[in-house]
Amino acid sequence: MSPHCHLEHQQREVKSTYTMLGCKVTLATCALNQWALDFEGNLKRILKSIEIAKSKSARYRLGPELEICGYGCGDHYLEPDTVLHSFQVLAELLVSPVTEDIMCDVGMPVMYKNTLYNCRVIFLNKKVLLIRPKMAMANSGNYRELRWFMPWDKPRVVEEFSLPDIIQRVTRQVRDFIQKKITFLTKPHQPDTERLLLRSTSTLSDTAPFGDAVIETKETCLGSEICQELWVPNSPHITMAMDGVEIFTNSSGSHHVLRKNYVRVDLIKSATAKNGGIYLLANQKGCDGDRLYYDGCAMIAVNGHLVAQGSQFSLDDVEVITTTQDLEDVRSYDAIRISARLMATEVQPYPRVKVDFALSSVDDVCMPSIEPIQIRYHTPEEEISLGPACWLWDYLRRSSQAGFLLPLSGGIDSSATACIVYSMCHQVCLAASNGNQQVIEDARRIVNDPQYVPKDPREFCHRIFITCYMASENSSQDTCNRAKELAEQIGSYHINLNIDPAVKAMMGIFRLVTGKSPQFAAHGGSRRENLALQNLQARIRMVIAYLFAQLCLWTSGKPGSSLVLGSANVDESLCGYLTKYDCSSADINPIGGISKTDLRSFIQYCIENFQLTALRSIMSAPPTAELEPLSEGQTSQTDEADMGMTYTELSVFGKLRKIAKCGPYSMFCKLLYMWKSICTPRQVAEKVKHFFQMYSINRHKMTTLTPAYHAENYSPDDNRFDLRPFLYNASWSWQFKCIDNQVSKLESSQESSNNGVCDELD
Repeated sequence: MSPHCHLEHQQREVKSTYTMLGCKVTLATCALNQWALDFEGNLKRILKSIEIAKSKSARYRLGPELEICGYGCGDHYLEPDTVLHSFQVLAELLVSPVTEDIMCDVGMPVMYKNTLYNCRVIFLNKKVLLIRPKMAMANSGNYRELRWFMPWDKPRVVEEFSLPDIIQRVTRQVRDFIQKKITFLTKPHQPDTERLLLRSTSTLSDTAPFGDAVIETKETCLGSEICQELWVPNSPHITMAMDGVEIFTNSSGSHHVLRKNYVRVDLIKSATAKNGGIYLLANQKGCDGDRLYYDGCAMIAVNGHLVAQGSQFSLDDVEVITTTQDLEDVRSYDAIRISARLMATEVQPYPRVKVDFALSSVDDVCMPSIEPIQIRYHTPEEEISLGPACWLWDYLRRSSQAGFLLPLSGGIDSSATACIVYSMCHQVCLAASNGNQQVIEDARRIVNDPQYVPKDPREFCHRIFITCYMASENSSQDTCNRAKELAEQIGSYHINLNIDPAVKAMMGIFRLVTGKSPQFAAHGGSRRENLALQNLQARIRMVIAYLFAQLCLWTSGKPGSSLVLGSANVDESLCGYLTKYDCSSADINPIGGISKTDLRSFIQYCIENFQLTALRSIMSAPPTAELEPLSEGQTSQTDEADMGMTYTELSVFGKLRKIAKCGPYSMFCKLLYMWKSICTPRQVAEKVKHFFQMYSINRHKMTTLTPAYHAENYSPDDNRFDLRPFLYNASWSWQFKCIDNQVSKLESSQESSNNGVCDELD
């Protein structure tokens, strides 16, 4: 029997064993905290994830979308450097001993026929098996993939891709090494062995398959999806399952939005509920350099059940989860679905890349069974506590700053922001206590102490967090006391100062130039005077905040500066209830995408979980800007009165405007139904018209909105998410006329109906 025949005989025996005893596979997926254009750091984290996967006996490792270069590169994708450096990193991965004997699936941009594609590159033992381009692009909301990438529009088509020279050099070195080894090992009377070994080297090609294909190993078949492809109606996993694919993988760059994880888990489970299979989801985690926070939560589902779930919010840069499953469970699950098997005959087969490699092991006769886990969901309050906190930590450690400064007014918004920083300190101390060396090293660098280990959240907060109450003659003692008490409870370094001298100095300049002194409305001034005086106070607070952020540490002989935090919520941004370039203008804003309603719930969460009793009085106080004169020592100004609408109404307006895509008239029609029990048609009309007038007049403020954590899909941030104009005809004459006409018709109809009732009574 020739060696070649003997090998085939052995393979038949092995496959027979699989059939009799089951087919146990161990697979790994991960969540990585990658950073846009940090090629060196990204490479280290990828290699670490592969090491962990191998230590857990995994034979396949899946990583996040575009993990080599980082997902958030934006227009850097248009630069040839990004593709070049991605291939350089791929070459490093191919030659690394860490990647030996494990099938690796990494994400990177690939240029093919002068077109850029978002791709998965699957390789094994220094050979690129398949380059799989993304087919369904994310191109709405925060995503602009069609600006940089083209979708692969050739289903089940594979073409030949000529690998770049940097990759070819790797494969040539391997081929030369193997051929030298053949010459040394073989003898003239062993031609069959030589032919067999030479045939194995011929697979080390200078080209690779590029397109929509699946990987066929010795015992199973594996197919790829990329992020958005799971969310579209005709997901590839449907037809792949009917063509015999048993393992489905999805590399994602999925950002956090409040309450989103419920949908993501349902999609993962349903992907294998109909036809069976093993589904792996990898995800980006952390701040990739922008407003989004990618929340990790890598998952594995089998036959409609979740069997493994990573943490949704974590300070660990690398997290790997694995599963060991019996493929026979997948096959028996699929076998009972007769209708699906009949439909499979209508499916066009996928091109298959055959690999002489087994994902399974037959060394152990013990076969695992499917064991569903209890799915972990965070409440919205927990998500606010964890998501923005992790985002702040990433931003702080990567910006090389020494901490944060927050103008703390004693209101709900700034207090919620302070609580998020305090939650961040909790997360840092917890990670340090669990031995996270990266967190410890980052904390030491931030506080400039090479021996420091963060243990107590209040102590760490005191080192890295400055709160500043900036009083004026219009500030009440109540808000001052509330800010001071909260600062004491969270441990921040707190400053009390008065801005009146700066306000008077600015007014002195104005009087000197114009000879006039504007007055508040309470003192007989006009609306213009009143608004200008309020805005002056607000803008002076922004200037003082930046001054203290830059020099506070300098005054005590410490190095570094602080990042200024903003605290305008999403509802205030929506209607423009903020002063342009006031304290809403900051370096970053952790609550800029969170509604007032959710922030109130979060404050209650902090009272119960962090024992911050100072928040009770903050919760009970009416929201106020305190920019107008006090009345008998108490504030006479409230936010909702100034806005002319409640925060609850604002959230409804925002969701209808952005998510439901409503203009004034369609919003009026929807609210007629929603509010029919509490408002007349005319009242609904007045509320809608007032909102759109406020929205359009203040829309220009969104052009300077502080970069904010994205948590709500009705965010008005026009920097990337909400692409609407900022100059409107604020009268909305045609639209409002349509609303008024409809109100008149409804009132006439109601009047006629009432008259009819009166006639009957007469």
